[in-house]
Amino acid sequence: MKKVDKFVLKSFIGPLVLTFCIVLIILLLQFLWMYVDELAGKGLNFKILSELLFQFALSFVPTALPLAILLAALMTFGNMGEFSELTALKSAGIPLMRIMRSLMFLIGFLVLVSFFFSNYILPYSNRQARMLLYDIRRKRPDINLQAGSFNNDIDGFSIKITSKDPLTNRLDGLIIYDHRDKKGNISVTTADSGYMKITPDETAMIMTLYNGKSHTEIDEKNVGPDERKYPARKDEFKEQTVVISLSGFDLERSSDDLFRSTSWMLNLAQLSFYVDSLNTEYNTKYNQQYKEFRETRVLTERNIMFNIDGKIDNPGKDSLTFNPESLYGSLRNYDKRVVVAQALDKAKEAANFLSMTTETMKMQIRFVKRYEVDWHKKLVLPFGCLVFFFIGAPLGAIVRKGGLGTPTVISILFFVIWYVISMSAEKLVEENLISSFAGMWASSYILLPIGIFLTYKASNDSMIMNVDTYIQFFRKIKDFIYRIVIQGKRLRSELKNKSDE
Repeated sequence: MKKVDKFVLKSFIGPLVLTFCIVLIILLLQFLWMYVDELAGKGLNFKILSELLFQFALSFVPTALPLAILLAALMTFGNMGEFSELTALKSAGIPLMRIMRSLMFLIGFLVLVSFFFSNYILPYSNRQARMLLYDIRRKRPDINLQAGSFNNDIDGFSIKITSKDPLTNRLDGLIIYDHRDKKGNISVTTADSGYMKITPDETAMIMTLYNGKSHTEIDEKNVGPDERKYPARKDEFKEQTVVISLSGFDLERSSDDLFRSTSWMLNLAQLSFYVDSLNTEYNTKYNQQYKEFRETRVLTERNIMFNIDGKIDNPGKDSLTFNPESLYGSLRNYDKRVVVAQALDKAKEAANFLSMTTETMKMQIRFVKRYEVDWHKKLVLPFGCLVFFFIGAPLGAIVRKGGLGTPTVISILFFVIWYVISMSAEKLVEENLISSFAGMWASSYILLPIGIFLTYKASNDSMIMNVDTYIQFFRKIKDFIYRIVIQGKRLRSELKNKSDE
């Protein structure tokens, strides 16, 4: 490896690692912003939060890598252009493509790494992250008794207090309804005051009550409605300890089979299998629905099917001539109204059938397209690394501005364009308005020609970002238009003089 390759690689790897970490942190902050309401108040420990953030960080890698490559390429070649290093290399007879050669091999390697990551590691990380987030959502929140309202966080109990001292954790005016038997308000406990605490293992809550009463209705067995006497037991106490189980408040981990068949948790081979299976199921259902509509809504056993030549397709039937106009004209006015009403009912029934069938088939095809979209994403995101490199490297050589200022603005602009194109095309694919290939690869075949154009301009030392170049261009257009106007005036003047003569 020559010194120029080492120099370029050393200049590129540092910004790549830095920008990749920055982009990954930004995506994680976006995730926390979206789900902060579901994570807050769940009593999660540091281990669970670390696992959740780590799994989601892995799932963001294929999205963060293309943007990091774009930003790093802009910074690297912008710095080289700003400090005249790029000019010195070109003066030594080294073309831009030769300077970029070592980085092309590195980007090709990163494309392969991104593909294998998306195909093998990403499904596992997606499944683990979504399962953990699902389990956190199911986790019951910490008990928070508010004065003046019933709290139903604990299964089987409804608790109300009139006041609460936040310093001593003293509770006043307690009312506790026990609904564990699911027979209504048959057991209620009241107390003047009390204290509440959680056991160290967080499996139970201990409530110490003072100066209270308990009222429990006794169940009468084998007694008719007219014979019930509604017996009850009343107890008074100076102090009583109530232990309430907190099952459901701990984090229960789901099985690995959860979400296993979801599209973003499958690799290419599994996605191909699901796409083929769903397409076969869709075609089978489509044929069944069409057959049902044709045989039950359009044709009946009394209909006689004629072919193009006017001959009867089912020779077992009697050879009858069916003339709707003459047949309808032979009916009485009352019968005509009955026939029209029946025909309208049949038409409405057929229209309702078509409407429901259409919605069902749309949902089915949208489900199929979801798998096709994720299949193409396995290839589009790695290929995006190559597209963004051929945009960032030549653009940095043209702009000749390093640092995080100008490159960041340009990178965000191109990434927003790429993201908007991708999301818009993905929606069109899911609505079955365009093919999966045309939609999912739209961002690539729109931005790749821009990258090739910028590479060509940078290789030829084009002044594409020089303002004077555009001013001179518009001056030429102005002079051209001015000459046409002057020549037109001269021509009209000459024609007028000739006409006067």
